[in-house]
Amino acid sequence: DCAVYSREGHTGERVPGTIGFATVRAGDIVGEHTAMFADIGERLEITHKASSRMTFANGAVRSALWLSGKESGLFDMRDVLDLNNL
Repeated sequence: DCAVYSREGHTGERVPGTIGFATVRAGDIVGEHTAMFADIGERLEITHKASSRMTFANGAVRSALWLSGKESGLFDMRDVLDLNNL
């Protein structure tokens, strides 16, 4: 309920409690994702860039191998990183 997609033509402050999203599909960009935290006069960006779809395919295979043999259930990153046993 808090997502706002595309602010093209919109100016000014966002409605409180909303998060803005923008999507660009262009050229040979395979996967580029940036999380930006911005305020007046400053911003922090965390970016991931993938130069090949093989990266995503390898991740899918690794995920399938990790899941094989596990009982049905809901998993999160704590399970994947084995942090629940610390």
